[in-house]
Amino acid sequence: MVPRGATVLELLFDIVYVFALARLAGRVADDLTIVRHNLLSEAGQTLLFFTAMWMIWSLNALMTSIYDPRRADIQVVLLAVMFGTLVLAVSLPQAFGERGVIFAVTYVVIQVGRPLYLTLALRRQAEWRQPARVLCWHVVSGVLWIGGGASGGLGRGIFWTAALAIEVLGSALSWPAFRLGTTRQGYTRVGYDHLAERYNQFFMIALAEVVLEAGAAISFPGLSPKRTLVLVAAFVAVVAFWRVYFYHVGSGQQQSSGSSGVGLRLSHWSSFSLLLIVGGVICTAVGLGQVVEDPEPPIDWALVVVIFGGPALFLIGRAYLEQPAGRARCPAVYLGLLALGVVAPVMLMLPPFAAAVAASTILAGVAVLDWRVHRHGPQTNPPL
Repeated sequence: MVPRGATVLELLFDIVYVFALARLAGRVADDLTIVRHNLLSEAGQTLLFFTAMWMIWSLNALMTSIYDPRRADIQVVLLAVMFGTLVLAVSLPQAFGERGVIFAVTYVVIQVGRPLYLTLALRRQAEWRQPARVLCWHVVSGVLWIGGGASGGLGRGIFWTAALAIEVLGSALSWPAFRLGTTRQGYTRVGYDHLAERYNQFFMIALAEVVLEAGAAISFPGLSPKRTLVLVAAFVAVVAFWRVYFYHVGSGQQQSSGSSGVGLRLSHWSSFSLLLIVGGVICTAVGLGQVVEDPEPPIDWALVVVIFGGPALFLIGRAYLEQPAGRARCPAVYLGLLALGVVAPVMLMLPPFAAAVAASTILAGVAVLDWRVHRHGPQTNPPL
């Protein structure tokens, strides 16, 4: 039986992702400053790396929500994936350069090795088909990952994009395989309480990036009126993210008897929703960090897109993280998206600190409106 709460080893696994997300945030910051002449291609590479790292984490979280993470063999798999993820994070800055082979081989070993081990371990049980389906898809994508690592330049990007597209498609379709069906048939074994807690923990890791980026950016130049204003805006954004994520339960969900709240009712697309949520938080962290470093005008379209696009991604992801229950989805997030879209173009005519303040104000407004809609619901963090 899968434990209700996450194990200590799973929390240790997430520590590696603190480092990995910091490296990804650093790439986004570099895209906005150092490599502005090649912004679109660099942003595409960063998105590819972020999605690849997310595929590893999400499949790992699913594994520990199906199989008991207290088992010795599952713990060995967790430790192996944790070390491999550390190698990927270290290789990430030069993955499109001299470390491409290391990155590709490590990624394939993780994504093929995990389902291969589970398939062999469960070969005498009916459940062996579930990891076998995942294995089939990753063997195909693994050929492209290795091919991209062996090539260079544009070819590497094409190979790796195709490989990742195969994996995302496989996940969206529940990993169908010839004569093996789809893994959706085995989802009744998933410990959704455990999986929801793992999602919450990963979100909190991403949320810490906002504090780290803003705090690190202001530490060297020191406080000034405008930098202090942006730091306050970053804090408001963190509180709004927290409030909307944990308290925005699906409309129509009723508080159960004897419970202080309701937990997440994850949708079939919850993995992709959390991808948007975490990506939005990281973009917001980088955007606010850039403004803290230089709050003076001018501002350009790329920074505006990051500052306002981050909250937009978060709100879209949060809207579809859960299954709707009974009534239409809460309008708060959609009103927030509308406000972000209307205000963002105006910010091109104002200094950067104004954009940071405007984005955090809209997020705070969404949080307040969401509170008014759900104020008769749970008064504490939803238990899992």
